[in-house]
Amino acid sequence: MAAGYGHRRRAALLRAMADPARRFLSFDGRDGGRAAEVFGDLAAAGHLAVLVPGGDTHLDKYGLLRGSAVRLSQTLGGRSAVVAWLGYRTPNTVSLASLTTGRADEAVPPLRAFIREVSELNPAARITLVCHSYGSVVCARAAPGLDVAGIVLIGSPSVTAGDVAALRTPATVWAGRGSRDWIAGVPHTRLRLPYVTIGFGADPVAPNFGARVFAAGDGGHSDYFKAGSPSLTNIARIVSGQPPAEARGGH
Repeated sequence: MAAGYGHRRRAALLRAMADPARRFLSFDGRDGGRAAEVFGDLAAAGHLAVLVPGGDTHLDKYGLLRGSAVRLSQTLGGRSAVVAWLGYRTPNTVSLASLTTGRADEAVPPLRAFIREVSELNPAARITLVCHSYGSVVCARAAPGLDVAGIVLIGSPSVTAGDVAALRTPATVWAGRGSRDWIAGVPHTRLRLPYVTIGFGADPVAPNFGARVFAAGDGGHSDYFKAGSPSLTNIARIVSGQPPAEARGGH
C-alpha cells in the first residue's frame, strides 16, 4: 500500500520490518504505527529492558528506536533481552501535546498490559523500564500499576510528580541527563490554565526529587544510546542489576 501511494521510504522500511529474522510481539501500521520488537531471548532472559520512546517516534523514524534497542542489547549481552516498545501515539516534539499529559495517559493502559504479558511469559525476568524524554512522562503515569524492578528516566522534561514517593512505585527510580541535553532548559514547573495544565513539574535529576542519579556523559538529547557512551554503559549496568558509575542519592 505504501508503495502504491508513492511512499517509497515507508515501503522500504516496512519490507525490512517483514524480514523473517526479526521478531515482533505486535505490529500495527495505522495512526503513526505501533510495534513491539524483541532483541535477545525474551523467554529465557534473566534481565529485560523495555524502551519507552519520546516524541516524534513513529514508523518513519522507527530506526532510531530500533538502533537504541540494538546497542543496548549488544552492551548487555548474556541472558538479557530488550524490547523496543512503540505502543502509543507519541506527540510531536514541538506541540502543545508534548507539554501536556494527554498522550501519556492514553499510553498507560497499553503499557501496563504489555508489562503484565511479558511478566506472564517470563516470570523470572527482572524488568527495567528505560524511558526517554516524553516517554518518562508515560512511565511515571503508569508507575503505580507496574510490577518492575527499575524505572530509568533519561532526558526527562519531568514527570508530573513532585518526588519519587509521589510515583507510588516500589521500583528503584534512576535519572540521568547528558550535559549537552537541551531538555535541561525546559522550565520544571506546571502551569494550570483554565482548560489545560502545561508542563510536568520537578526536575528528576535534582537532589530533592529523590531519584538515584547516574552519570550520563556529555551527550545531547538523542545520544543516550550512543555506542561506548557513559550513559549507555550505565543504563546497561542498571538493567543487569549492577550499580552504575558515579551514582548518587535516591531511594
